[in-house]
Amino acid sequence: MNTMPRSGLGTELATDECWNHNTHYHRLIPRYATPPYRSVLDFGCGEGLLTRRLAAHAGRVTGVDVSPEMIARARTLATSPIDYVCGDGLTVELGGPFDLVTCFATLHHMDLQAGLRRLGELTAPGGTLLVVGLADPASALDWVVSAAGVPANRWARRRRGGWDPGAPIRDTTHTYGQVRRAARQVVPGARLRRRLYWRYSLVWRAPGALTDAR
Repeated sequence: MNTMPRSGLGTELATDECWNHNTHYHRLIPRYATPPYRSVLDFGCGEGLLTRRLAAHAGRVTGVDVSPEMIARARTLATSPIDYVCGDGLTVELGGPFDLVTCFATLHHMDLQAGLRRLGELTAPGGTLLVVGLADPASALDWVVSAAGVPANRWARRRRGGWDPGAPIRDTTHTYGQVRRAARQVVPGARLRRRLYWRYSLVWRAPGALTDAR
């Protein structure tokens, strides 16, 4: 069993350093998955900011990204042992499953159901999957929440700026309704919530219980 002491991870993640619409929601992680962690996977890790932030709170951290440039930067910036894998996260061997799987602004880069299925498979029994994603508004409620992001974004940009990690970007083609329906089919019981800054969070606890074997 991992005997690392509890940490102030929530405080460490609630920072204006490297702030943007995605990193703003790093602070959700300890809310839904209490540290310390035995094994963590960041799916779509980019230049590795989140893996570096989690490294002190986990026994093993892995980051995967399809971009060779991002993985090269992540390896250069790492100050502790982190396993970075360059390849298509849907098919590359990652050595899971993992007690905590995170996926920030990456799910819309792939087929929705295939992506959720792969993320679910990588999450160990009793482990937590946290997705922060992008989706197009379709319903009236979607548009209301989307509109609320405009003044919030203006205030945040003035106060915090906006960090650009240089990762490849892609517009989403998924709607909130499509994400919700796919989640019901692939990761039943997942909690989906609309968020400011044109994001949603999806949290899923894999059936079963964590073991000490990993």
